[in-house]
Amino acid sequence: MKGRDCAAAGLPEELILFRQPPDSLFAALCAPTEEGIPSSAALRGLLDLAAERDWQGDLWHCFLALTLALSENPFSLDRERREGERDSLWRIALQDMERFRALFTLEWAGPIAAELRMFRRAADETVKVDPVTELAADLAAAPSAEAMLGSLCAWYRRHGVGMLGLGQLFRLREGALVSIDRRRDVRLDDLIGYEEQKRLLRENTEAFLAGRSANNVLLYGDAGTGKSTSIQALANEYGSQGLRIVELYKEQFDCIPALLTQIKRRNYRFLVLLDDLSFEESEVGYKRLKAVMEGGGEAAPENVLFYATSNRRHLVREIWADRSDMQHDGDIHRSDTMAEKLSLSGRFGLQIFYPDPSFEEYQTIVRRLAERSGAPALPQEELRALASAWQVRRGSRSGRTARQFVDDLSSRRAAETAGGNGDAGAG
Repeated sequence: MKGRDCAAAGLPEELILFRQPPDSLFAALCAPTEEGIPSSAALRGLLDLAAERDWQGDLWHCFLALTLALSENPFSLDRERREGERDSLWRIALQDMERFRALFTLEWAGPIAAELRMFRRAADETVKVDPVTELAADLAAAPSAEAMLGSLCAWYRRHGVGMLGLGQLFRLREGALVSIDRRRDVRLDDLIGYEEQKRLLRENTEAFLAGRSANNVLLYGDAGTGKSTSIQALANEYGSQGLRIVELYKEQFDCIPALLTQIKRRNYRFLVLLDDLSFEESEVGYKRLKAVMEGGGEAAPENVLFYATSNRRHLVREIWADRSDMQHDGDIHRSDTMAEKLSLSGRFGLQIFYPDPSFEEYQTIVRRLAERSGAPALPQEELRALASAWQVRRGSRSGRTARQFVDDLSSRRAAETAGGNGDAGAG
């Protein structure tokens, strides 16, 4: 189908379930100019999207596949949860798919069209392939609209619908979930040591994914020991099994009820991540969180758990006066106040302690990180001495300190190899 034919047929306007806003990029790309190609602004939008998602091949097919993957409508949300019968929703969706099949055959005129339909750029081996490209290839190869719809439904059941289907780690921004696409591809095995901590975290998370009883989790301990890294690793290890993580900040606790409303009926398991959680004496936000986590009218649905990291086991800073019943504030015993504060940490049924490593554990972390770095090897005794001096100067002995030492050492060694003037050791 030529571009002008598509515009004349009004195919986008005929869509029902998969209809897009009239001011969307979809509408602009479906409205070629007299020259038979979309406007330069629309093409720039397509190229921006291709760069953002690292697309290769037929950008138009990738864009159409993304449109279908992101469309949250009664049909897609239903097929995300179950296979479903060929009911009225199916038949209406099939009519829409007839229109999309016509759009897949759309031809643009001009020399730029070939570049857009056979798009190539320098490969970056560190970038993951966007799964939308797999959907685009399946839809383009389907022999009929019905086969296309079948492939799309299989995608929904395997990956999900909308942003939740394409992402694994999210933040809440102005009430909407926003995917965090650029993140470290870290795994639990990348965290050196802490084997018992990782075992407990894995077992609880796998029980949650399997629909068995699982606990809210508090990871507490010294800074730089790998608490946040452990939870980020869960998104990478279990995202393909339907795990989604939503990061929340303290100032967003009022948004929790609305967030739970968004996600409670979705076919995923959600961890609400409360990173670096703690409260000062004057803060009362912990009361709202406590009500949501257990026992309140806004209790979390069965597909949601809360995972938190903190430097404080009890989350709320205690003062010495909290420990004595002999002091009163009006008619309230101080120990009652302390019990109220400690009740938040009690909502976390599994509490996992991440201590600073011992000196020998720190040296083991340094040695294994140095081996992974690929930098020219140092004699073990020299590496050990430099690592020891580094942690003394930093006043900290942790996995983070070890990583910083190895990064600095690798940089200096690379500079020496390149003929730079780097010092002989880390400083």
